[in-house]
Amino acid sequence: MSTITWIIVGVIAIILGWIIGTFNGFIRLINRAKEAWADIDVQLKRRYDLIPNLMETVKGYAAHERQLFEKVTEARTRAMGAQGIEEKGKAENILSGTLKSLFAVAENYPQLKANENFLELQRELSDTENKIQAARRFYNANVRDLNIKIESVPSNIIAKIFNFAKREFFELEESSEAREPVSVKF
Repeated sequence: MSTITWIIVGVIAIILGWIIGTFNGFIRLINRAKEAWADIDVQLKRRYDLIPNLMETVKGYAAHERQLFEKVTEARTRAMGAQGIEEKGKAENILSGTLKSLFAVAENYPQLKANENFLELQRELSDTENKIQAARRFYNANVRDLNIKIESVPSNIIAKIFNFAKREFFELEESSEAREPVSVKF
């Protein structure tokens, strides 16, 4: 074989190696994003499971708050049935708002605030919210990396050939209360 043939074979091998490496890189990023979404899903399901117990505890003290309980139940059902990342984010924002209303009502009942079961459920829900935020950041970081690779030259060529599509970020609105500093009163 001549030198030109070896050069052509070498160039083809380099191109094939790059295509395979880039393709595998996309697969790795897609699987990381799927894994990260599964982490979010686990925490959201944990949250959904805590809500009925929390509502039952509050109902014992604030039975006349029926409309609020219906809103929480409706928001939970909507969030559990939401399809797609954008719809899931909107439904979760609504659910978070109704839960804040539920906790605001609980503030009016000193006996409830002292209830061991209520306090434990409140701690678990707060812990779950923190885990959801951490899982969301992990998911969004993986989606960011995937989207950058899909848009970057020359890997965008492989993305187009194999129809790799950009993914949506999982956005949750942070209330203005969450951004305000905590006031300390003595």
